[in-house]
Amino acid sequence: MASLALSWSSAAAAAAAASSQLPPPSNSSVKTQTRRCNNITCKATNNDKNTEPTQKLDRRNLLLGIGGVYGGAAHLLSTDNSPAVLAAPITSPDISKCTTGTNLNTQKPLDINCCPPQSAEIIDYQLPPVTKMRYRPAAHLAGKEYYAKFEKAIALMKALPADDPRSFMQQANVHCAYCNLTYPQTGDPKLKLQIHNCWHFFPWHRWYLYFYERILGNLIGDPTFGLPFWNWDNPAGMVMPERFAVQDSPLFNPRRNQTHLPPTPTDLAYSAKSPTNPKKIIPNNLTIMYGEMVRNVKKLEDFYGAKYVVGTKPDPGPGSVERGSHTAMHAWVGENTASGEDMGNFYSTGRDPLFYSHHANVDRLWTIWRNQRSGPKQPKDFPDSDWLNADYLFYDENARLVRVKNSDTLENEKMGYVYQEVDLPWLNNRPAARVTKSKVAASTAAPPPETVFPVKLDKVVKVLVSRPKKSRSKKEKENEEELLVIEGIEVDTAKFVKFDVFVNDEDDEAADELDKAEYAGSYSQVPHRNSMTVKTRIRLGLTELLEDLDVEDDDKILVTLVPKAGGEDITIGGINIIYADDD
Repeated sequence: MASLALSWSSAAAAAAAASSQLPPPSNSSVKTQTRRCNNITCKATNNDKNTEPTQKLDRRNLLLGIGGVYGGAAHLLSTDNSPAVLAAPITSPDISKCTTGTNLNTQKPLDINCCPPQSAEIIDYQLPPVTKMRYRPAAHLAGKEYYAKFEKAIALMKALPADDPRSFMQQANVHCAYCNLTYPQTGDPKLKLQIHNCWHFFPWHRWYLYFYERILGNLIGDPTFGLPFWNWDNPAGMVMPERFAVQDSPLFNPRRNQTHLPPTPTDLAYSAKSPTNPKKIIPNNLTIMYGEMVRNVKKLEDFYGAKYVVGTKPDPGPGSVERGSHTAMHAWVGENTASGEDMGNFYSTGRDPLFYSHHANVDRLWTIWRNQRSGPKQPKDFPDSDWLNADYLFYDENARLVRVKNSDTLENEKMGYVYQEVDLPWLNNRPAARVTKSKVAASTAAPPPETVFPVKLDKVVKVLVSRPKKSRSKKEKENEEELLVIEGIEVDTAKFVKFDVFVNDEDDEAADELDKAEYAGSYSQVPHRNSMTVKTRIRLGLTELLEDLDVEDDDKILVTLVPKAGGEDITIGGINIIYADDD
């Protein structure tokens, strides 16, 4: 153990906003607590690139051995992910150490300040008792009365003083700060904090919308107010909600792709460089949703994203929705430019009111996915304390800086809100194979992965991948999910990139046809303004796909990677097949 140090984080003392400007406080239940000295870091060395430690010590014994220090982040981990040290949950940042940002590839400063107002006090938030449930309607079904209320709330938020942490721009900056690499990791300041492309994506955004919604409701004096969700997973709601496109509405944002205004249907496979045949958009969308919510998400990591703890480098691996439909909608709404403002870039996306309806649907999908699972073989959440005890800071509806945990986000009803029920047309939309019992893997001249990777994805890449197991029994398939792992995906976070993945696909001319069993999934990312090069990975479920292709007895499969945007900026490190037996 090279060094052992205690680190102390506390917010700098400064007033948040004049109390006379605040509306009457709500009945949120809070508990004031002094911030404790609770972070310990240990430095060691390892060549592991972007994964969590594989060997762990008993935390309780270690903590007792150093004198009984115990806290949410009082665990050990090297800054370079040494396997012989201890992980710790991500904890809330020291907001006094927020920076305006640096391009980490060029080391040049950025001209963006996302940092929140300072507060002399941090409050440990407790969910208040639910006396009135907030109702989140489908945006395309909400009526005039609802939109009048919603527009009034947004207008009042925009009218708040600029230094009020509840104001429109300050709320937009919350996303910018957490998602644009402006905070150092508490416990490992050499690394940047990033809550995207990992297992914190869903719970962090749920808290973000929770407080945003409560602020709006408080401003209009309506404790039942709920954000509308943009129902882009349903053909009836796949058009941008019309009220957001009305120029004199507080919901309007001029920095959107003007060719995507109503009545243009949303494209969940969107890439400006590779437009989709309009006739294929809705069938593709339903296939994408089935893959993200059913086929590719048998294991927790594949829905939530990869483990991210203190000492983990940013972007260890996104989950299915995050890297797919979520990212596509960001890019589809934002301006058709390289940086994609507002919705198409992490630093500016919160400046578009449509962002919150977009993410309300993402949050709704989390609820739907959890409700589809039952029994011990289908856990709904990680039992890992590194996930449950992760915490963040937000300003609540009374402009108080509060600390919240992942563990309180698991049931949206307990957080006091529900969604309008609508049809799920993708739920049983299992795609059919274009060709069953294909012999393309046996006849191809494609090379094995070890002779190809690493490779720049500036063209279509095909490899013949060996399956360690074949002809598996029903019980074996129930116990283990066969997964295609694409690893070492090296990208610049400042650029929108996307590629699609196909298995045993014989049709090279139909790259925009995704409504077929041969389509395995996609990778894409929302650009940052704060640029750095990262290495990440994705996992794609094969068990059901191979059943549909009727090639379960084959010992090899043909994998095709098709670049759709920024392929010249993507490097793939490798491809292999694994079998995951638990979460």
